[in-house]
Amino acid sequence: MSSILLEIKALRHGYPEQPPLFDGLELELNQGQQIALTGESGCGKSTLLNLMAGLDQAQSGVIRLLGKAWSDMTVNERLTVRRTTLGFVFQAFHLIGHLTALQNVMVPLLLAGHTHQDAEKTALEWLDRLGLNERRHGRPDELSGGQQQRVCIARALAHSPRLVLADEPTGNLDPSTAQASLTLLCQHCRQTGAALVMVTHSHQAAARLDDHYALHQGRLLKTCLQNAGQTWPES
Repeated sequence: MSSILLEIKALRHGYPEQPPLFDGLELELNQGQQIALTGESGCGKSTLLNLMAGLDQAQSGVIRLLGKAWSDMTVNERLTVRRTTLGFVFQAFHLIGHLTALQNVMVPLLLAGHTHQDAEKTALEWLDRLGLNERRHGRPDELSGGQQQRVCIARALAHSPRLVLADEPTGNLDPSTAQASLTLLCQHCRQTGAALVMVTHSHQAAARLDDHYALHQGRLLKTCLQNAGQTWPES
């Protein structure tokens, strides 16, 4: 049985009158593998995560998750896969404004079929693990950026997805909280066998993962990390 969880072949994508973001990009991600993606701002890192999650449609090429291409799935199939198989830590948070932190974390659990009681119990456990128990009743506009980011991490992990896509998951956190949150993210994926793809500008964060790929001129280049603790430039 193949251990490949995510497969990208001959991916090409971009915008009119601009150089392509991806030009023949290829990647194989195995079950349980953890990789870091780096590159200059605007090179397409967040777009690539959206394509991996089936949120955007590639102009050409194929992206397969668990052996099935996003382009071959119906709308309902895509929804089911995202609800059960994927966890996404969005850079822009995308929390539901009228819901509390607790309710936001409960949403993917309820959509995956958990009872309200079980969803609440699991969500509370995750918020507590991320130091947010006292803020569980706060709405997004009542939380700091760092608190919102930790709610996003809890929401992405609570339903134990097989693939976690994280877009700068520690970008709004202070150093100590960032380290603790990243440790929790990586350890949970290790324990559950989930694969992790993390976009980051931090050498230190990238060094925690198995492999490092730089997005450069439309392709992913596997590289070796040096000078951990520094950051890549944002532009």
